[in-house]
This record gives sequence, C-alpha cells and structure tokens, in this order.
Amino acid sequence: MIVTQAISFLALGTFSFVLAMFFSRPLLYLLKKHQLGKQIRGEKDTPVFSSLHKKKEGTPTMGGIIIWFTILIIAGVMYFGDMFFGGIFSQLNFINRAETYLPLAALCIAAFIGLVDDVMGVLHMGPNGGGLSMKGKLLLYILVAMVGAFWFYFRLDWNVIHIPLWQDVLIGIWYIPHFIFVRTATAFSTKETDGLDGLAAGVLVFPFIALGVVAFLNHKYDLAMFIATLLGALVAFLWNNVYPAKFFMGDTGAMSLGIVLGVIAMLTNTALLLPLFASILVLESLSVIIQVLSKKIRGKKVFLSTPIHHHFEALGLPETNVTMKFWIVSGITTSLGLIIFFLDKYK
Repeated sequence: MIVTQAISFLALGTFSFVLAMFFSRPLLYLLKKHQLGKQIRGEKDTPVFSSLHKKKEGTPTMGGIIIWFTILIIAGVMYFGDMFFGGIFSQLNFINRAETYLPLAALCIAAFIGLVDDVMGVLHMGPNGGGLSMKGKLLLYILVAMVGAFWFYFRLDWNVIHIPLWQDVLIGIWYIPHFIFVRTATAFSTKETDGLDGLAAGVLVFPFIALGVVAFLNHKYDLAMFIATLLGALVAFLWNNVYPAKFFMGDTGAMSLGIVLGVIAMLTNTALLLPLFASILVLESLSVIIQVLSKKIRGKKVFLSTPIHHHFEALGLPETNVTMKFWIVSGITTSLGLIIFFLDKYK
C-alpha cells in the first residue's frame, strides 16, 4: 500500500512538471502578445527598489497561472477519469472532501483574486495605479482565511493545535483567529518574498516538500498527492523563473500558493513548525513590519530597502547570490523542522 502510494506521489509530480512545462511556452506567448508585463514603482516612492529593478519592467507577469492551471487540469482529469473509467485514474484521483476540498477551493479563490489584482496592475488601475492597495489585499487575505477558519471549526470540528515534542492543546474558539493568522501570514509573506528571479518559487519548494512528507507519513495520501501535483507545477514554473526570468509569478501565483501553504499546515496540524519550514517567508515579512514600525516610531529606516532581499541587493550582492543563499537557508531550516517532526512522531 505504502509503496503504491509513493509511486502515485512521484507519478503525479512528474506528470505535473511535464504538463506545466508544456503549457509554459503558449502562456509566455500570450503574456507577451498582450503586453501583460511587470510595472515598476516610481523612483519617488521606492528609489532603491526602482534603481535595482528598472531593467525588469515589461517582463511578463502572471506566470503563476501555470501552477494553479496545471493543478486544476490534473485534478479534473483524474476525477472524471475515475468516474468514467476507474483503474489508474482511481489510484491517482486525489479529490477528497476531508483532505483536498479546502486546499483546492482556497487555491481557486486566491488565484482569481490575485489574477484580478495583476490585471489591475497592468492596466494601471487601483489607488496608485498598481492594482489593489496593501490594505485591500490584507482585507481580502483575512476574508478568505475567515471562510476556511469557520469551515475547520464548525464543519470539521477542529479546535486543537499540536505543540511539537509535547502534546495536543485544546484552544476551543481561539482556533478561528489562530487559523486566520496563519493563512493571512503565509499569503502576505509569500507576496513579500516574490521579488527576485527564482526566489519565492525556490524557497516554497522546501516547505511543500516537508508538508508532503508529513501528509504521507500521517496517511493523508490524497493530500500528499495534491502536494506532489503542486510541487511538479511549481518546479516547472521555477525552471522558467530562475535568472533571467522569462516571467514572474504575479499575485495570482503568490497569493494562491501562500494561502494553500497555510491551509495544508493547518490540515496536517504543523502550523507551529511552519516558521521553520518557511523561515524565509517569516524573515521577509518581519523585515517589512520592522521597517514600517521604525519609520513611524523613530522616523528612520532599519534596512536600505525591504523586503530584506532588496536590502542585500542594495548592499551590493548580486541577485543570484541572494537567491541561492536564501534557498540554502530555507533548506537548512526545513530540514531542522522535519527533524523535530520525526522526533515528535516517533518519540
């Protein structure tokens, strides 16, 4: 049984990668044809960022479509294949109310909202001509998270968090704000991390691998297959996003991946390991919060530019150097998180 599930996990990941690579070229063509390119903020608002990234203006955005579109195509093929033909489709169908309904729903909702924001940005719509404002995005993140929180608490009766190396703790109604915080934080942090070629996609590979391992070892095989499908598409996107990027993820990719990351962490009850699995996301969002608070309270900046990857760029480190080092840190902390998970599971 375990061997069969492992083969299914690898097969879906491989198929997803191949399919996403196949879709990449026509998507890139359409994005270029319709001039759906990245808009760089003005030098007056963000002088350091603008000077570092002006050359990237016009690079196609919304490349994250590749990720969620591939996942939905595979999910649909396997579901209807199982319905009409059975056999291999039954083995690879990961649609499961208890395990994958919510991640798939979150993926679709977040991808749509992010896509609208991307289009608004390209068309110079919104408060500053760059799509939705940050306050608007945070409000949407919270609203989407609230739906999931109520579903978990009232429909699935989740009201417990697991403290690694200790025990489950009953938190009752406080599970709702806990869920909202985790999902909002992962969405916001993923958006902030998506600022260098290959950065967000590269560091996201590690937490999704870790959560795939956790799901598999906890016998949530359908969730593990969903994660494998996501990983295959994510790696295909990364193939086209490493320096020099052919296209950027856009909010349609960043928002959907961030929210799904939070949902899976809640489904596997590993939210307290998420800061290790996704350490770079935490670092990126913390740098933004520190910078904003410092400017409001002290009237001066802590970092040359935020999120923190731009600070290192401003110090003179090449973009590829920053990206690779952040990948390494992410790999190390994710490994530490998995070690804690194994010690907790087999104590």
